[in-house]
Amino acid sequence: MLKMFSTQLTGLFKRLQEKEEYSIEDGARLLAQAAAGQGKIYLYGTREMQAIGLEAVYGEEPLQTAAILTNEIELEAADRVLLVSRYANDAEALGIARNLQEKGIPFVAISTVRGETDGEGLDTLADVHIDLRMTKGLLPDDTGNRVGYPTSIAALFVYFGLKFTIEEILEEY
Repeated sequence: MLKMFSTQLTGLFKRLQEKEEYSIEDGARLLAQAAAGQGKIYLYGTREMQAIGLEAVYGEEPLQTAAILTNEIELEAADRVLLVSRYANDAEALGIARNLQEKGIPFVAISTVRGETDGEGLDTLADVHIDLRMTKGLLPDDTGNRVGYPTSIAALFVYFGLKFTIEEILEEY
């Protein structure tokens, strides 16, 4: 089972690299504006997606100027936000996205777009949206269902793509 999961995960990474390459570059450019200027890159993840903020702040190689977004933080115009959610129609993430829009804070969102967004989702609210493309589990089980839904692993893959690109941009800057 682990070998099949590994194969499917590799395929997911390849699809993300191919289909979201430009969005990752655009997102990195937007986030790099904060790191290059007087701002910070704030990260907010819903549920399991908190892993991305923890990696950015406490990982072995932290992201320059990164901080975890909390209710106590007053965002400045120079700040940027990376908002990460399992799905684009997550109510908690949408509330934060609307708040960011009202304050005029540019943000990048990472999530999976499903059909039932009713016209408003992170994909329509974010300045840049990166679609995880995870609509079902990666493996079939014995009863015909799909299991193995590693959204946080996929989001960490995208995060590292953003991080590496931000670092390249800042080196050139």
